Amino acid sequence: MPKPLLVFAHADEAQAFAEVPHLITGIGKVNAAAKLGQRLAEGDVSEVVVLGTAGMLDDSLDLSIVYRVNVALQHDFEFASPAAVMGADGGVQFVAPEVWMRDGASLVGAEASNAGEATATIATGDVFVKDDGLRAALTGQGAQLVDMESYAYAVLCYTFGVSLRIFKVPSDFADSATSHETWDDIVARKSAELLQFARGRSLV
Repeated sequence: MPKPLLVFAHADEAQAFAEVPHLITGIGKVNAAAKLGQRLAEGDVSEVVVLGTAGMLDDSLDLSIVYRVNVALQHDFEFASPAAVMGADGGVQFVAPEVWMRDGASLVGAEASNAGEATATIATGDVFVKDDGLRAALTGQGAQLVDMESYAYAVLCYTFGVSLRIFKVPSDFADSATSHETWDDIVARKSAELLQFARGRSLV
């Protein structure tokens, strides 16, 4: 069985994967969309698996657990965006904002339970979150993790009809005590954790 295309946003997240083929898109939604779109346009990819780190918004999550992202929200766009709902089978669908706000829990609850894995909702925006106010606002929207690329990956894979699974390990608390240096200090260990996870899932 062919292996999926492994995708990372930042090269440091992939440092433990030096011997494994993978794609680095660069950070942020534009870079993520441009680089992954270029690769998908070649037409030989049937499944994308994103591996990486994320800020942790929900204090009930665990810094040592790799979560499958089952919902991606776009938090930095002026107008309400559809929620990207991702199944355990790699399917991506977009749900209108008002439907997500009303029925979101029921849309993903049964699927996550049936899959028997740890799942989380992620908020995506072009900002490295390190602010208590923004953290609280994103938590209020139902987000449990935050990053800068997942929503863009979902849009691209939906557009190209390619399966997508996103796995994220929390690296920091996305609060006022967080800094770029905090992430730099821990990313090597998180990359090693992701490699161990990928091997356990036969992704590499």
